[in-house]
Amino acid sequence: MKVNLVPVILTAAISTVMTLSAVNYLQHKTPYFTEAQHAPIPVNYASFNSNNAPAGTGIGAVNFEAAAEASVKAVVHVKTTTNARTVIANGNDIFSQLFGPQQYLIPSQIGSGSGVVISPDGYVVTNNHVVANANEVTVTFNDRYTAQAKVIGTDPSTDIALLKVEGDKSLPFMEFGNSDDARLGQWVLAVGYPLTLDATVTAGIISAKGRSLGINKQNSASAIESFIQTDAAVNPGNSGGALVNTAGQLIGINSAIASPTGSYAGYSYAIPANIVRKAVNDLMKYGKVQRGYLGIQYLDESAATPEDLARLGVDKRNGVYVMGVLSNSGAAKAGIKKGDFITHINGVAVNNQPELQGQIARFQPGDNVSIEYNREGKLYTANVQLTNLNGTTDILKPESISKLLGASFRQLTDKERSHYNIDGGVVVTDIGRGAIAKQTQMQKGFVITGINSAPIKSVSDLQQSLAGSKSMQIAGFYPGHTGMYYFGLNNVDAQGAEE
Repeated sequence: MKVNLVPVILTAAISTVMTLSAVNYLQHKTPYFTEAQHAPIPVNYASFNSNNAPAGTGIGAVNFEAAAEASVKAVVHVKTTTNARTVIANGNDIFSQLFGPQQYLIPSQIGSGSGVVISPDGYVVTNNHVVANANEVTVTFNDRYTAQAKVIGTDPSTDIALLKVEGDKSLPFMEFGNSDDARLGQWVLAVGYPLTLDATVTAGIISAKGRSLGINKQNSASAIESFIQTDAAVNPGNSGGALVNTAGQLIGINSAIASPTGSYAGYSYAIPANIVRKAVNDLMKYGKVQRGYLGIQYLDESAATPEDLARLGVDKRNGVYVMGVLSNSGAAKAGIKKGDFITHINGVAVNNQPELQGQIARFQPGDNVSIEYNREGKLYTANVQLTNLNGTTDILKPESISKLLGASFRQLTDKERSHYNIDGGVVVTDIGRGAIAKQTQMQKGFVITGINSAPIKSVSDLQQSLAGSKSMQIAGFYPGHTGMYYFGLNNVDAQGAEE
């Protein structure tokens, strides 16, 4: 049977032509997409020109490989050993009165953390809390090379410690970046040795800057906190490790985590590299961090009520509220008064106490800084010369003798530290006639090793711990005697005057 396909083909061709014509007609009758491309749009695209981005901000296609490979070579595993020691609690409780001082044995302890090599000749930066009270410190590199490390100096205020590894002069090291260039949302790497694992790299973004946790106040009365907050996973053992940008530069030293369990729960905190660099340079040059002070008192906003904040105008003005100004301080001499709002330090905006302290922490006594402040709605600029804790512009040397609490002190010598098997301490050279003489039975020659649980290794540590304390417990020992002794002081200032 013959089949005539001509009508079928003709019908299909006509249908195709009609369909294409209809589509073309509808496209020309519906000009929405075409015209919208040229219509003015009242917003800008959320894009970023990577040509203008600071180095290491990770804009564009992010690749962590080069930064990660370089970082693990310069980040070391820090291991510490603390010898067993006997502690004598010479308290005023009923048990001490009935049975005499109680003696306790604290067993030896082994600790673990991370560190970052910052020079080819073996300088390593880590956290103060990683090496505090340690009798022996070793560092292990990613290639298993292990070496003894000497503690060059520590700064409890910023939780920074500087170590030195002798021997190899061509060690892999990491360069400092500019932490001021860090931006919210920027990709970063956290590199360290968490949970005693080998070198581990995690990634996240910067989620906040200028954070304060109050954690450093456990070790220093004049704590400096202006943390970079990230969501890069950090766990115990990461302390002292590197926070790295995508260019492989060190922009922070990982220090703490916010967690109800003690393990990572979403947020980690790093000390900005610019603060670290200042501390490290001072430890190398002077043996102690030379910290400059404005001489102002801050408002504790966490304890203030909404009514207090509204009354002071803190809820309506930018900047840091000046709660008080210390007499003869740089701020007082520059004319800054209670009620002013400090808005800029050397042109850098500061919105809270941690940000302000983070900026000032980069300078030392004698440096001049430009302060912009708001007074009753009017803007002013002042030039302030920073001072040390003693109110002078002198460099404070570790071996200097200071008169505090009515008594005189000096730092232990290297020979004494080695003989007593401790990292540092302060010797009472003269009891004097101040608070120590009046409130305690402390004798000349007593070695102070701690105040309110904060380690005291130098006169500078002693000054810092006393700066904000009116009541304190002093811990230490008498050379030639076994155990620790404790003395309490109440209602005193740093110079020893009773209030």
